[in-house]
Amino acid sequence: MSYPVYPKTYKRDITLGDKTITIEVGKFAQQADAAVLLTCGETVVHTTIGLGRKVNLGYFPLSVEFTEKLNAAGIIKGSRWVKRPGRPLDKEILKARVIDRSLRPLFPAGITNEVQVINTVFSFDGENNPDMLGLLGSALGLAISSIPFDGPMAGLKLGYNKEDKTFTFNPTITQQETCGDLDLIVSGSGDAIVMVEAGANEISEPVMIEALVKAQEELGKVCTAINEIVAEIGKDKVELISEDDAAAQAEIKTLADTIFSTFKKETRAAVVKKATLEAAGVSELEEVVLAKVNEGRGEDELYTAGQVSEAMDKALKTAARSFIFEDGSRPDGRATDEIRDIWSEVDVFPRTHGSAMFKRGATQGVTVVTLGNPSLGQLIESIEGEATSHYFHHYSSPPYSFGSTGRFGFAKRREIGHGALAERALMPVIPSQEDFPYTIHVLTEIMSSNGSTSQASVCGSTLSLMAAGVPIKRPVSGIAMGLMSDGKQFIVLSDIQGLEDHVGDMDFKVSGTTEGITAIQMDIKLKGIPRPVLEQALEQARVGRIHIMDEMMKALPEKRTTLSEYAPKVVQITIPAKRIGELIGPGGKIIKGIIEQTGADINVEEDNENELGIVNISSSDQAQIDAAHNIITNMMRVVEPGEAFDGTVTRVEGYGAFVEYLPGREGLVHVSAMSTEYVQDASEMVKVGDSVHVRIAEIKDDGKIGLTMLTEEQEAEAKEKRAQSRGGDRNGGGNGGGRPRFNGGRDRRGGGGGYRGGDRGGRR
Repeated sequence: MSYPVYPKTYKRDITLGDKTITIEVGKFAQQADAAVLLTCGETVVHTTIGLGRKVNLGYFPLSVEFTEKLNAAGIIKGSRWVKRPGRPLDKEILKARVIDRSLRPLFPAGITNEVQVINTVFSFDGENNPDMLGLLGSALGLAISSIPFDGPMAGLKLGYNKEDKTFTFNPTITQQETCGDLDLIVSGSGDAIVMVEAGANEISEPVMIEALVKAQEELGKVCTAINEIVAEIGKDKVELISEDDAAAQAEIKTLADTIFSTFKKETRAAVVKKATLEAAGVSELEEVVLAKVNEGRGEDELYTAGQVSEAMDKALKTAARSFIFEDGSRPDGRATDEIRDIWSEVDVFPRTHGSAMFKRGATQGVTVVTLGNPSLGQLIESIEGEATSHYFHHYSSPPYSFGSTGRFGFAKRREIGHGALAERALMPVIPSQEDFPYTIHVLTEIMSSNGSTSQASVCGSTLSLMAAGVPIKRPVSGIAMGLMSDGKQFIVLSDIQGLEDHVGDMDFKVSGTTEGITAIQMDIKLKGIPRPVLEQALEQARVGRIHIMDEMMKALPEKRTTLSEYAPKVVQITIPAKRIGELIGPGGKIIKGIIEQTGADINVEEDNENELGIVNISSSDQAQIDAAHNIITNMMRVVEPGEAFDGTVTRVEGYGAFVEYLPGREGLVHVSAMSTEYVQDASEMVKVGDSVHVRIAEIKDDGKIGLTMLTEEQEAEAKEKRAQSRGGDRNGGGNGGGRPRFNGGRDRRGGGGGYRGGDRGGRR
C-alpha cells in the first residue's frame, strides 16, 4: 500500500493476528535517537527512544514511560480546579512496567548511558488497546536506533475463550468480552520468550502452554518484519562500552573466577549463611581476599577494594549456583521441589474487618481487609472513560522488611506492580456486586522480604478475605518458581528465596486455585527455554501451590458466613431506572427524609446497561438497615387494584382525603369512596393523622392512585344507589342530589342534575 509521506518518512503495514498495524518512522521528533508512530484502527501511539550521557549509578539507568492523556479520547479532565494532566495512573505505570521488563534483559551488560523510552497515546478509538502498540513501538524503536539492543523483540496480547477453545491476538475491547478467560501478554521472539504477564479465569496448565507456544509463533512473524525494517532504515549501533570498560569488566570476571577457585569453601559458607539470613561475614572475607589477590603484585597493579567487592558479588553468585549443579541441593539445604516452612494465622488484629498473617520461610506478610459501602468504590478517569472499582489490592514493602532503611510513605513502581499482581490473582474469585454489595479494600504490609512477597500477598489476602466473611469462589494460593541453567542442564526450583532470585535465570510467579491458574508473571534471563522445561515448571508450580493451600487452610478451613461486628452491613435493592427520581425526590427530599428517619446510609447508582437503579443501604445497625429497606421496598412496590393497606391521612380537601398507604406513596380517597351515603365534605369523615383502611381502586395511566375506604360489599351497595339515582334523573331530572362519579380525585363535573347534567355545582 502506498502513502503520501513527509520527506525522509518511512511507512509500512505489518500484520499481527487479524489486525493491521501501520508503522511510520520520521514524521515526528526528529531529534530523538528514534521515533516510531504506530496506528491500529484509529488508536495512535508515538514512541521515542532517547540516549543520554554516561552516569555512574551502579546499575543500568533505563527509564520507560507510558502516558495516556485524556484528550486522546476527546475527554476533558473532570476536576473543576485541575485540568493539567497530573501524576500517572497506576494503569499507566503498570503498562510502563510491562514494557520495561520486556526490554531490560536485552541490553548488553555494562551500559551506563541513560536510555529513556517514552510512549504517548495520541488517539484512542475505544476499541484497539494502546499498550500493545507501545510495547511493539518500544521494541521496534530500539531495533532501529543507534543503541545496542539484542533484538529483534516484539510483544502481543492473547485472549482465550474456554467454551469454544479459541485464541485471539491483540483482542479489541469488544472482543475481550468473549475471550476474557485469559489476558496474556508475551514478549520475545520466535526463538525465546523474555517476559510473560497474565490474568486468567482458572485456566489449566496445558492451555497456558498452548497459549505461550501460539504467542511465540506469532512473535516470530513480527520479528521477521522488524528485521526487514531494520535492514531498510536501521541506524548503525554506537559503541557505548569502551575498550577500557570492556577490559575492566573482563578483569573483574577473571578476578571473580580466581576468588571462587581460591576461596570456594569460604564463599560457599557465606552463601549458606546468606540463605539462612545469618551474618555472612562478607566484609571480613573481602579484606582477606584483597590481601591475598594483591600478594606479589606491583603497586600500580593492585586491586582496589571496590574491584574486589564487585568481583566478590560475582563469586558468591557462582558459589550459590554451584550448590545446584554440583550438589543437587540448594544453599538452604532444600530439595529443588521443596517448599519452605509455612505459618498462617487469622484475626491478627481485633478491630479490622478481616486480617491474616502468612509466613513462608523468612518471607512474611500481614494482610488486612476493609469492607465499605459500594459508594466508596474507586472512581478511575482514563481514556476509556470513567469506571468504578469495588475491589482493589494495595501492597507495601517498607524499608524494614529488607532489614534496611530508606524512603517511606510513597508507593514505588515495584509496589504498585506487586499489588496489581495480587489483585489480578484474586479477581476471578471475588464475588460480584449483586452477590456481595461491598467495596473491598485489601492491603498487604510486608513484614519480612526474602523472595516471593507478591505470592505471600496472594496467600495472605485469601485468608483475610475468608476471615472477613467475603464469599470468595475458591481459595487462591501462589508460588514463585526459579530456574538454573548452565546451557546443558535446566533445573527448576520451587519457592525461590531472595538469594535464588538474584542468582537464578528465571522468576516465574504462578497463582491459582485447585481448578486452574488465575495469574502469571514471568521474567527470563535466558535466550530460550525448551517447552518440556516450561511444562515441568508449570506442573511443579501446580503441585507446590496446592501444598501451600493445604497449609493455609489449617488456619481457616472454610470462609466465614458472617461479617465482623465492626464491618458495615450492606443490603442492595434494584429498582427500575425510571423510578430513581421518584426515590430521590425533588432536591433529594425523599431520600434525605428516609436517611434522617432511619439513620441508615443510602446510595443510589444507575446501571444504564440494564436500565436499573442500584440502591445500597448500609449501617452498622441492622435495625436501621431493615427500617430503610422496608420503606424503600414498599415505596417501590408495584401495587395492584384490590390490594388493601392501613394508611394515614396526610391532607384533607373538600373533594377527598390524601392517604399515605405505603411509605412515601399517597393516593386519593374521593368523597364518593368514603361512605355508601352522600358525603358533602371529606372533613366530615377524616382528619389529618387518622389511620384508615383503604384499598387500591384504580391505577391511572399517569401513575396516580385512586383509593377507596369502602369494602367490596359497600362498593356494590354504593353503585346500586348511584344507579337508582341516575334512573330517577332520567325519569324526571334531578335537583342536585346525584353523586359525582369517582375519577381519581380530579372530578370537575357537577353533582346536580345527574352525571352529565347539572348546574356546575360540583365540588372542586
